[in-house]
Amino acid sequence: MRGPGDDSVPFRWDLVTPDQLGSMLDGVAPPDLWFLDDLVACAGKVLARGGNGDLVFVGRSLDSMHDLLGGALQGRAWPRRLPFSFARPSIPWGSRRWRRRPLTQAEQRQARRILAGVGAAPRDLARGDRPVTFVDVVSEGSTFTELYALLRAWIDEEREPWPVIRRKLRFVGVTPRRKTSPNAYRWQQDGAAWTADLPARAVVNVSLDHGAWSYFGDHQTKLTRSFRPERWLAGADGADRDERTRAALAEAVALVAYGRSREGRRALARATDGEPALAEPWLRSLVTALNAGS
Repeated sequence: MRGPGDDSVPFRWDLVTPDQLGSMLDGVAPPDLWFLDDLVACAGKVLARGGNGDLVFVGRSLDSMHDLLGGALQGRAWPRRLPFSFARPSIPWGSRRWRRRPLTQAEQRQARRILAGVGAAPRDLARGDRPVTFVDVVSEGSTFTELYALLRAWIDEEREPWPVIRRKLRFVGVTPRRKTSPNAYRWQQDGAAWTADLPARAVVNVSLDHGAWSYFGDHQTKLTRSFRPERWLAGADGADRDERTRAALAEAVALVAYGRSREGRRALARATDGEPALAEPWLRSLVTALNAGS
């Protein structure tokens, strides 16, 4: 679904009111949600580790988690989508080195407009009652790095209070589950120096079964086109209606329905078991509401 008042981001159906789907799902086979248990377990931990922030899902990789939580949290804090991709061609930089081309001024202005649509403008961050928590699959953290740089430059330009805002920004990286090792690569420690600018608990990880992580990040058919910088200034496109899209739509609708169900809400509540944030009133209240189905 589009951001509030924004007709430039890629089209996505409003799955909260699926009557707009018309005949799109006629004759489509029920989806195989083989990943459901892993997705629910991961989503519950994202909720718990999100610091009571407004969840903003970056890119398209975790659209399924967005849909699941959208169904479960209906009537509370509806998660938002920020469909950015920062992928763009590389240019020469120094001797035998390359880097992604810088964003143009027009692209930066458009990115700021879209960020404002999800409540992440500097003024909103400085004066809001709740943090903003960005969530995405992470390998090396390049998307979070570019998003942070974009926000930080905007905050400095607007002269909003960084000491206040740094306590309002959170990043949750969903990483592929691997064997624990003291020498394991940790993106926020080894490849993203900017994370040291934020409080220690502001950048956290949640692991996801590797097969599910790869499916969501690399193989799943998405309901929106990739939203790279060269497309940020283009007009919004319409919906695809091919068979793969219809099957992906059926999967998304089923996830929203599962999130709305008593079974799904209680499964999400159980997925927070053992999380340190259960000592905090906001998470205990959320778990109580999920278990009560209210």
